[in-house]
Amino acid sequence: MSSTLAYDGTAMLGRQLLRVRNNPALAILTQTMPITMLLFFGYVFGSALAMPGAEYRSFLVPGLLVATAANGIMTGMFQAAQDVHRGVTDRLRTMPMSRAAVPLGQAAADLVVTTAGTVPFLLVGLAVGWRVEGSAAAAIAAVGLLLLFRFACTWVGIFLGLLSRSEEAAGQLGSATFMLPLLSNAYIPTDNLPGWLRTVAEWNPISAVTTALRDLFGNAPVPDGAAWPVAHPVAGSLAWCAVLLAVFAPLAVRRYAHGEQ
Repeated sequence: MSSTLAYDGTAMLGRQLLRVRNNPALAILTQTMPITMLLFFGYVFGSALAMPGAEYRSFLVPGLLVATAANGIMTGMFQAAQDVHRGVTDRLRTMPMSRAAVPLGQAAADLVVTTAGTVPFLLVGLAVGWRVEGSAAAAIAAVGLLLLFRFACTWVGIFLGLLSRSEEAAGQLGSATFMLPLLSNAYIPTDNLPGWLRTVAEWNPISAVTTALRDLFGNAPVPDGAAWPVAHPVAGSLAWCAVLLAVFAPLAVRRYAHGEQ
């Protein structure tokens, strides 16, 4: 069973990568948007906050990395909905392959594309003043945690895409996910937020992963008096990833296997 899943999943991974290659404009837009946001937020917002510009850009880079990872919800949703409403999913269901292979291949391909897109973003981050202040091992752990979070978010998107009633509905709902980083510490510290809003922001998975990356990269200490996921950011991030995968991966596979039944 596992060998069948690995073989079929690899085939579906190849299909998804061909899909990306055949639509390079979307891939380029997806990968350059975080860089554009880094330059805009870093130089415009940095001058409006109490942090000096370079310090804010060091604070911002991990936040934008995680915000981009959370966009796996949007990407996964749109691609899954596109396959469903163009009849591709029904055709794949008739083939003798593991039912988990198709969503797994999509999630794995997204991870490959995300990994490739992270490199130019980090290079631009270095160019604008961001630095890795921690150890090399901690930095590698930070990147691994970031990719794990992206993988988990993609499964959320795949499930929602399989549930969607149309490509347009999936696109509109996916676009709404841009609000998630705004309700976190990705762009601004949460220390001065009202109590209830700070609680909401710190229980946002994006906040835990962002704090973990800042801590592992050595860019900012863990804030005092924060909610548990932010006060223990690595453990909190791993816990959120485990919950998302445990809930949405089986749901996505079941939805794919049974369709609208």
